[in-house]
Amino acid sequence: MKWIKEIKASEITIIVLAFIAVLIHLLVINNLEYHRDELLYFSLGQHLAFGYNSVPPLVGWIACLMESIFGYSLFAVRLFPALMSGVMVVLVAGIARQLGGRQYARIIAGLGIIIPIFALRSFAFFMPVYLDIFFWTLSIYLIIKYINTGSDKILLVFGLVAGLALLNKYLIGLLFLIILVIIPFTRHRIIFRKKMFWTGILAGAVVFLPNLIWQIVNGMPVFGHLSELARTQLVYVNPASFLMEQILSPGAASILTIAGLIYLLINKSVIKFRFLGLAAIIVIVSLMLMHGKSYYTQGIFPFLIGAGAVSFERLLKHWSLRIVLPGILIFMTISILPYGLPIYGAEGLIKYFNYLESEYGMDVGRTFENGSKHSLPQDYADMLGWEELTAVAAKAYRMSADRKACIIYCENYGQAGAITIIGKKYGLPEAVCFSESFQYWYPEKFEPDITSFIYINHELGQDVKWLFRKIYIVGSITNPDAREYGATVYLCEDPVCSFNEFWKERIGKE
Repeated sequence: MKWIKEIKASEITIIVLAFIAVLIHLLVINNLEYHRDELLYFSLGQHLAFGYNSVPPLVGWIACLMESIFGYSLFAVRLFPALMSGVMVVLVAGIARQLGGRQYARIIAGLGIIIPIFALRSFAFFMPVYLDIFFWTLSIYLIIKYINTGSDKILLVFGLVAGLALLNKYLIGLLFLIILVIIPFTRHRIIFRKKMFWTGILAGAVVFLPNLIWQIVNGMPVFGHLSELARTQLVYVNPASFLMEQILSPGAASILTIAGLIYLLINKSVIKFRFLGLAAIIVIVSLMLMHGKSYYTQGIFPFLIGAGAVSFERLLKHWSLRIVLPGILIFMTISILPYGLPIYGAEGLIKYFNYLESEYGMDVGRTFENGSKHSLPQDYADMLGWEELTAVAAKAYRMSADRKACIIYCENYGQAGAITIIGKKYGLPEAVCFSESFQYWYPEKFEPDITSFIYINHELGQDVKWLFRKIYIVGSITNPDAREYGATVYLCEDPVCSFNEFWKERIGKE
């Protein structure tokens, strides 16, 4: 009976930790505004498809579900990621158990996935990243589970999960490729003789097929996205910073990730899982050589946290030492918590980062993807100004001479997402935009012809100046800490010719 009580106690602790993980994320929901990318992904939910410009379709499907149930509030946007943070606690604790961990290891693993900077940040936003981390972790869990049980049914489940994971983010394909390359050199190569293995691959391919067809039909936009990414962002990635981020990103949990990797590589008790440790190293090295963003590796961290928890359980025998470890993890996290979560409003966050720079010379996180430095990290700067911009656009919409003959055009997807999502409460129409997946939805002709044109950009385009006789500046984003600072709303009226004729020529150039 004693072991039954022990299991119940550990499971209750894991459930409590999962609840804490969810609560932490829900408590900070309203400290800043929507993130630029959240506005895009929730806009996808209004246009269900088997693919989008830069992401597979799963994020749009989930957005549609959340919109239909909860609407378009910040709560609706961030509830699902918050809930998934709780699921991750249970999953990582499960990995620790599958690696031979007992009660202490499972609790440390559960705590270990709550405190990392990457986890706090990823599960705070509605983006494909949080699901990507979940699918990496679930996939590795299934691999470990199969090795422990030998159940062929797991192979089928793994195939289905792999197909679903690819519908969320293509990056996980790197993990699958590396595993398939490594397995023939291990004792597990017998898997290739199993019928269920190939059945699982077929099942995963069937799940992923609709998106593959969509990509082919639409000219493989994923390659264009990757090309633009490499040209505008990845060019600023350097190996030294990339490797440093592998330690900084987990924060205090790097104690566990490093210990977990070492444990997998040198401890004979987990020799059958050693290839997963090698796979983790190959993932990091491969992405570094490909100039990938540092956060692309985050999918391997939860698994390493689980392994690290098991290693410390075997290393720390005395109860006093076992109490010290979680205390250290929590203490180290508290001081750097704002790096992971916006626990303050914008002013509080700016004071925090300024204090670190002035007192300790630390200026980590405020360099944007293009190499420029700002008052806030890019993710936080991307969460400011949208409410103001939408309110100004709503004012311009009310000022228009004929709302039925009025459209709102935005130069980038963040602006378009703000008008489309936040604009719901103002009764604004969906934005027209050529950026990101909005390029698939703009109309080819307007009925009636447009006489009022609301234009949102940092500068007034020359073609707009030529087309309209009356142009008014209605307002702009005035918050200097917002990444979109200065984005201006123009109300343009009295066109010199048919807008439809102008539009026909304009979209012909796209």
